[in-house]
Amino acid sequence: QLQAFGGGLVQAGGSLRLSCKASGGAFSTYAIGWFRQAPGKEREFVGVVNWSGVNSWIADSVKGRFSISRSNAENMVQLQMNDLKTEDTAVYYCGANPKLSVATMFQSCRYHWWGQGTLVTVSS
Repeated sequence: QLQAFGGGLVQAGGSLRLSCKASGGAFSTYAIGWFRQAPGKEREFVGVVNWSGVNSWIADSVKGRFSISRSNAENMVQLQMNDLKTEDTAVYYCGANPKLSVATMFQSCRYHWWGQGTLVTVSS
């Protein structure tokens, strides 16, 4: 199971760092992705990091502002969010992808072990 935490209320232009921690399982063998879901909208791909942390992909909508890193020693993946905008307001989730593919990494159905998510609210 994965647990996302670190959300909160921040003003536009501010920064937050979200964390995704695994409890048990072969964490270091899975890619970890971040998705977000705003009220009334579908779950949206934010980014993913491969099992080793060497490669990551970020959605165009947040590229240049968000970055992903991981520490397998700590069973942790972090999403650094800078220059936040009101449209970044959403619940953020992390999920595990056992077979990462560039063609399908945007699909939430490829991810498992979703936790409860953490709410990020960006005020203007």
